[in-house]
Amino acid sequence: MDPIDEILLGQIDIALMEDIGQGDITTLGCIGDEEASAEIIAKSDGILSGFSTVHGIFLQLDYMAEIEAFKMDGDYFSKGDRIYVIHALRSAIISGERTALNFLGHLSGIATLTSQFVEKVSGHKVIILDTRKTTPGFRILEKYAVSCGGGENHRFGLYDMALIKDNHIASCGSIHEAVKRIRKFLKKPGFKKKFLFNPSEIEIEVEVENEAQLREAIGLGIKRLLLDNQSIEQLAHLVKIARGLANDLQIEASGNVTLDNVAKVAATGIDFISIGALTHSAPSSDFSLKMLT
Repeated sequence: MDPIDEILLGQIDIALMEDIGQGDITTLGCIGDEEASAEIIAKSDGILSGFSTVHGIFLQLDYMAEIEAFKMDGDYFSKGDRIYVIHALRSAIISGERTALNFLGHLSGIATLTSQFVEKVSGHKVIILDTRKTTPGFRILEKYAVSCGGGENHRFGLYDMALIKDNHIASCGSIHEAVKRIRKFLKKPGFKKKFLFNPSEIEIEVEVENEAQLREAIGLGIKRLLLDNQSIEQLAHLVKIARGLANDLQIEASGNVTLDNVAKVAATGIDFISIGALTHSAPSSDFSLKMLT
């Protein structure tokens, strides 16, 4: 089984155990095992994400369950749209309803908020990225939802990229020392066996706070910079300096980015905008499930 599928099934199992536990008392007491159908309807507008979780939940409760999808992940939906029709045991549909809607609402909310940020910067050549500010255990699903909304994924964890941040720099004493240690570590025997990446595939990004650090990082041959928590004016100033020093840089901005200011951030000429709010502050989309007679 694919590792991602294993993670998904594990999350579904945990969610169902959390909600159903030893059994759904109400449904067990009054609902039989006859075949039934139900529809999931949108109660808000947005971008869809979460089919695999909804399908997986009902398959866990009834291995014969089938779902007709009227909207696919990444599709826009409007209030009143029919999203899915589920065919399964009536007891499975009723017991799985809340867990399925929780996943669908949360992931579609992330996709919807991401699409709003993407739309705000549509006039600029900039990519909206997510961060590691995700719900513990839900990172793969939440980053998938970001991609459904038109954003792209930053590093998935601490194991697939070297991002030297302020605390690394403070601990090493300088950007120069931190970069030197990382490059030495990447050359260690056994690196590929442990991390499953060739050292050459590991990108080194450095967070810089001011012009002096920016010049230091570029002088070390760093090709990707992170400018965090900068004002629009300071961001534009640093980008201008960086572009004058090297024409092959990739520059990322992050920190306090909102729908109100993201276009101004994009206009400074950066390449990426990473936004934690995509995953930690997205309002849930609203759906309902109704049995069909």
